[in-house]
Amino acid sequence: MVTRMLQATLSQDVVSPLDAGPPHTAIGTTVGSLARIFEPGVQIAWFERAPVPAITDYVHAVSRRLGSGRSRVVHADDDLPDLELPDQAAREALLSEIGWLTGVYTDLLGCSSAALRIEVLDRPMCPRFHVDRTGIRLVCTLRGPGTEWLHDGWADRSRLGPGSRGLADEESGLMLPGAEVERIPTFAVGLLKGSLWQDNADRGAIHRSPQIPTSEGPRVMLSLDAIWDD
Repeated sequence: MVTRMLQATLSQDVVSPLDAGPPHTAIGTTVGSLARIFEPGVQIAWFERAPVPAITDYVHAVSRRLGSGRSRVVHADDDLPDLELPDQAAREALLSEIGWLTGVYTDLLGCSSAALRIEVLDRPMCPRFHVDRTGIRLVCTLRGPGTEWLHDGWADRSRLGPGSRGLADEESGLMLPGAEVERIPTFAVGLLKGSLWQDNADRGAIHRSPQIPTSEGPRVMLSLDAIWDD
């Protein structure tokens, strides 16, 4: 099923008007849009979708009991992964969601399993713009604001990390004049290309965790990283 979806005709993706050459970001409305991440210039790909009410209600009710930060192995063929989640109505809906996301991700990356992290956050986990030392990571925010990102055309990469001289992103020179901080929508399925992906050294998606309004409760997000067989 997943393979057929990914082989389907790609949606009419949106790319930033800053792109004079290969696109930096591919945004679509179907799961097939995620395959654009393999294009050399694309650093971020996602497709938007409507929230699933049952999952939204479940996450809202049990967010404090989800066991934030622990990495768990999930497998490509597990429709309902064997995960310890709070026993409450719609638990199976979230398990099915995780199983589906795992199937999509492992099919794309060609791996048989992935490391799943469920993060429950009251404050930004990574508040500064950075690039992950990974291959391609899947992210999906189920509650609260989604991951923020910065287009290459708006960034001076020399100001990442130590180059910031300890200054905030908005003060370090990383964000060029007129820069706009973008955000992956809540419940969208996103892929972030890291600096360890082949032929992507000194590149990678520049992103950070968003600020979390205290009135909204915790942010809940999922991430998947490929596990390659030896």
